[in-house]
Amino acid sequence: MHFTSEQRLDDAVLEREFALGEIPGILWTPASASAPAPLILLSPPPLGLRKTYPRLVARARHAAEDGFATATIELPGSGDRPRWPAAEQARADLRRAIKAGEPVSDEIIDALILPLVDKSVPEWQAALDALLSLPEIGGPVGYSGGVISIGTRLAVVEPRISAAVLFAGSFVPRAMFEEARQVTIPLHVLLQWDDEGNDRQAALDLSDAFGSKEKTLHANMGGHTGVPQSAGDEAGRFLARHLK
Repeated sequence: MHFTSEQRLDDAVLEREFALGEIPGILWTPASASAPAPLILLSPPPLGLRKTYPRLVARARHAAEDGFATATIELPGSGDRPRWPAAEQARADLRRAIKAGEPVSDEIIDALILPLVDKSVPEWQAALDALLSLPEIGGPVGYSGGVISIGTRLAVVEPRISAAVLFAGSFVPRAMFEEARQVTIPLHVLLQWDDEGNDRQAALDLSDAFGSKEKTLHANMGGHTGVPQSAGDEAGRFLARHLK
């Protein structure tokens, strides 16, 4: 990992862009921290960090107020990373099915999500290795965001993650339900009830499948980007309870 830029945001948060091989990312740390900060991994949607930056930095600022460092990385095939033809084809097939008013098949969902999970999770683990080697970052570690299947896989395979906030706003392959049963860490699942791009029943079924003894499903009326501030605040309190 090497840092490529640095700036202070209102003297409260230090923002540093970094590169981990070909993977770009951003690290935010409380500017006034006197001890290693616990870390929250902010997983973005596959739209590119530039497009999603306003939402990510807002969450990072909020977390810094609670004493957390936060970090994000660009997902494979997104933003300035190399094109991923297979992923582009899967997205085209998805758009074609939706435009035609056809059900989104399991084949399309698998092609869209499973390769992304397989590529993203090892990259997140490599980023976590690098981040935890920094003197200003300590533990424990939390995870917050989507794609929900990425968070599910990480919760199964990454023992350094102690709690997770999962955003139910993406298609879920059937294979992920078996993995969900292996999840045991505390979970807080956010669901937008009227999310036009989400299979609500699949999200409910996945939440039910998680094996965690402590899990909460927080559902709100509204579309994909209409998460109310109160829901974000509650997710922050959940992470604070488990990471401090």
